[in-house]
Amino acid sequence: MSQPIQLVIHITTLPGRGQEQIDAYERLAPVVRAEEGCLQYDMHQVSGDHDRFVLIERWASEGALAAHDATPHMIEADAASPAFRAGPAQVVKVDAESLA
Repeated sequence: MSQPIQLVIHITTLPGRGQEQIDAYERLAPVVRAEEGCLQYDMHQVSGDHDRFVLIERWASEGALAAHDATPHMIEADAASPAFRAGPAQVVKVDAESLA
């Protein structure tokens, strides 16, 4: 059986464009959360910085994550994000289980 996949994604928008990231996430979140294998899809704003965010994703398997990445809504979102993001998101894959 495959292990869950957990991602911590750091997102920085262009100065003053954080609301566009929030708007994009609010449109996308319900669709992503409805995908098979999505265990968590939560974005948080960095305290005191309206242009930085952390997105936490958990997927039931590598296959579920791969299917998510290939969905039309994610392809569209990835194509639109350079308009308001300062650069590519920084994706960190972490072990799903805590060390202690």
